Amino acid sequence: MSDIHMIQNSILLFPNGAPGETAKMVENENPFNIKVGGLPVRIIADVSEPSITFYPAAADSNSGATIIVVPGGGYNVLAFDLEGTEVCNRFNRHGVNCVLLKYRVPRRKELPMYTAPLQDLQRAITYTRSHAEEWGIDENKIGVIGFSAGAHVAAIASNNLMERTYSEIDNYDKVSVRPDFSMLIYPAYLDGANFSIAEEIKVSKKTPPTFLVQTQDDYKLLNSSLFYYYALKEAKVSVAMHLYPSGYHGYGVRDTGHLVNEWPDRAISWLREIGMMDK
Repeated sequence: MSDIHMIQNSILLFPNGAPGETAKMVENENPFNIKVGGLPVRIIADVSEPSITFYPAAADSNSGATIIVVPGGGYNVLAFDLEGTEVCNRFNRHGVNCVLLKYRVPRRKELPMYTAPLQDLQRAITYTRSHAEEWGIDENKIGVIGFSAGAHVAAIASNNLMERTYSEIDNYDKVSVRPDFSMLIYPAYLDGANFSIAEEIKVSKKTPPTFLVQTQDDYKLLNSSLFYYYALKEAKVSVAMHLYPSGYHGYGVRDTGHLVNEWPDRAISWLREIGMMDK
């Protein structure tokens, strides 16, 4: 069956059911009690059937580079427009293809909070890479961008390069799960004690080039970025970190009146610098 419908419709990542899921949850949307940049936030909850949606760049501007977009939400919900659809639309304008991941939430009580989302993200990477020719993208220019909790699972996927965390289900799973680059925007949960990083993250010289965005006034999560930057530096991994004085947390690509809102432009320049886009 052709995947030509992918541009308009979502694609189930695990057609016969996601690993470990025994009951289908009823997805719902909940109102968010604050606005960001003067606009409400679309929140999706209770996801048991992970899926992706392909957002292609215009044919006349397609760089071949593709970003798998991983929204945040504390592993409990997904900020699906703020850190999802709006991100795809923003990067599409620069010739970057996007694949929006709807991963399983809320946290599964019997598992580490990242287990199911990591399986979903790895499957999204291999599915996307397997369809590179059909979708008109470059199989060697597929990266991840994550926000808050989504950045945590993106970081794990960027360091869990050889081990697929679910059993192979079809030929799509025969390709690499390694992202070619990693973009982490106000990441959560990356820090451990005494300038160490979380134990589930195994940084090595094989970790892909990384782009970090953080604000100083996001004080509870500041060390998440700082400690991860230090670990990448010690491993001699190529890393660009943009640390801004204000903006707090959860701004996505919206204009909230802070200098940090420029970060998407810095991200495009970085993608050119590391060879994912033409200079």
